[in-house]
Amino acid sequence: MSDNNTQQQGKAVQTTGHAWDGDLQEFNNPLPRWWIWTFYATIIFSLGYWIIYPTWPYANTFTKGVGNTITFQNSAGEEVTTHWNTRSLLIEDMQTGEEALKQKAYLEKVNAASYEEILSDPDMMAFTNSMAKVVFADNCAACHGPGGDLPEQAFGLYPNVADDAWLWGGTTTEIEQTITHGRNGFMPAFGKSLNDEKLEQLANYVLGLSGHSVETDKAAAGQKIFQGQEGGCYYCHGTDGTGLKSQGAANLTDAVWTVANVPGAVKEEGKVAAVKSVIKNGITRQMPQWKSRLGVEQIKLLTLYVHELGGGE
Repeated sequence: MSDNNTQQQGKAVQTTGHAWDGDLQEFNNPLPRWWIWTFYATIIFSLGYWIIYPTWPYANTFTKGVGNTITFQNSAGEEVTTHWNTRSLLIEDMQTGEEALKQKAYLEKVNAASYEEILSDPDMMAFTNSMAKVVFADNCAACHGPGGDLPEQAFGLYPNVADDAWLWGGTTTEIEQTITHGRNGFMPAFGKSLNDEKLEQLANYVLGLSGHSVETDKAAAGQKIFQGQEGGCYYCHGTDGTGLKSQGAANLTDAVWTVANVPGAVKEEGKVAAVKSVIKNGITRQMPQWKSRLGVEQIKLLTLYVHELGGGE
């Protein structure tokens, strides 16, 4: 560069000594002082961070930091103090954070209220549904489906809790009992006590109870089996076939099928075959008790949620 370009306001400027095209040179200007001090500050900050927080890995562990601990309660209700880490920080915030405390206070309000009070209060029900939806997804959806209504391929495995057909009763008290203590669904297999002809007759009678088209003579013979000692079906399903909630016996007159896939059969003979198969092989289903896994508050939330899913009684 020219002499004028190698001068700044009459002062000599240091260059790197490189020259291009004869006189094109590169200035060797120092970095701004503020930039230098900022760079030094980041080094000091990182040294402090490495000391206070968990950072460097070594062997099969890592440095835990000093003077920075978090205290929270574990799942057993025990108080735990550990070094700072994001997981512990999240747990602490979920237990003692501002929003967590608000949620806890509202949960106590819901827990103190009766089922009738909660069901009649839109705000408490909105809170209940928002909380219970997560509990249901974590614990119940694997069997009953995300919305309580099973997909078609899972028909007969578990009850649909999104309809209004309640095997064990649909009041809040009955639903709470079901969730708390579980249920054992059982119907004996009649395949050894009844021959194929009688199974066919009984299936026709059962289908006729819900208004399906059946063979009259077979249905009449099936009624005798149903109402008599040979079948003894009326013990659980009642003489009118409306079921017995104390036994979890289905109402056979409402056209709601929980095990026999009658809705999936196109022709009448397919429907008869579906009912006949259930009578022949029986039913064994179990819902586990949740009192050992869920707290009283969670069971109450689930009770209300399930009650509203299926238009509870």
